[in-house]
Amino acid sequence: MTDLTIAICNYNHGKYLRDAIDSALAQTAHGVRVLIVDDGSTDDSRDIIRSYGERIAAVFQENRGQVAAYNWALEHVTSRYVILLDADDLLYADAAARVLAAFASGDFVKVHFRLDVIAHDGARTGASVPQSVVDTDCGRLLRAGWLYPSPPASGNAYQVAALKRIFPVPVTGDNLHGADFYAIYGIALLGAVHMIDATLGGYRMHQQSNASASDGPALALANSEDAATGALKAERRWSILRTLAGTRLREALPMAPLDFAIEKARFASTLYRAPLARRWRWFLCESGRYWHTVLRNPFWRPAKKAAVTVLSLACLLPSSTLSNRAIRYLSNPLARVRKSPAPRAGVR
Repeated sequence: MTDLTIAICNYNHGKYLRDAIDSALAQTAHGVRVLIVDDGSTDDSRDIIRSYGERIAAVFQENRGQVAAYNWALEHVTSRYVILLDADDLLYADAAARVLAAFASGDFVKVHFRLDVIAHDGARTGASVPQSVVDTDCGRLLRAGWLYPSPPASGNAYQVAALKRIFPVPVTGDNLHGADFYAIYGIALLGAVHMIDATLGGYRMHQQSNASASDGPALALANSEDAATGALKAERRWSILRTLAGTRLREALPMAPLDFAIEKARFASTLYRAPLARRWRWFLCESGRYWHTVLRNPFWRPAKKAAVTVLSLACLLPSSTLSNRAIRYLSNPLARVRKSPAPRAGVR
């Protein structure tokens, strides 16, 4: 029996849920367990889940948010490894086999892989996430405050015993969502992280939150929040992770994280469509942390730092058209492909 569970956390994603479940059941690795945690859905999700019968295990809870759904999932996972798949995403057939081979090749607490960015109908957009390959000591850099490049929730597989040292995460009124943040970064304090440099699943975009169709792609890959809101929530989650690390792992993390995705979100939301004087004021008075996460970024090669620097400086040009185009290009990978369907969290 394969020692891997694919746990799907769902809330009202009945439109996409069959794709997620079918992709989990279609894995080439034999014996993969499939667990669904439904977070109080009010659409047809529960009927869809029940239609699979004994092929899957299901847990139904009242609507308490993604953090509670992760907590419940980990209470019910009995395998050594788990992939926490979002209900609107999907895995390719060889994902589980590749993940298990990676875990067998070394002493890793997390294995992650690229995800194709797909449109609401499942069509590939030509973009993928993450765009940086992690080949450094993520835990060491995390202790210095650096959030390492990672795919969103569905692109991560975890050693369950390690993840249970982070979870359960407290569920509060301001901490209902973003459970993958605690898993992705907390796990790096417990061992080595390995990246499979291949796309093994799809990350679905089904909402364009902060740009019109004529503008092109939005300022962030965000299904549920705009760039500035995403940056603020990431800093709040860091504060909670810092508390968890201190109380459960006896690890001291810095007060604030260092992350290009967070600074990029602030940069984009401040300068997009801003007048020239406002853009220059940002550059002269407010850009210190942004440039630190560009020029001191431990995950980037010099060529990427140079390219991001040039694009950032283009935002100081008098032409608002060029400035806005450069901001979109920096902020959202969908702006870098020839044809982009309407666009979920910023990419690191």
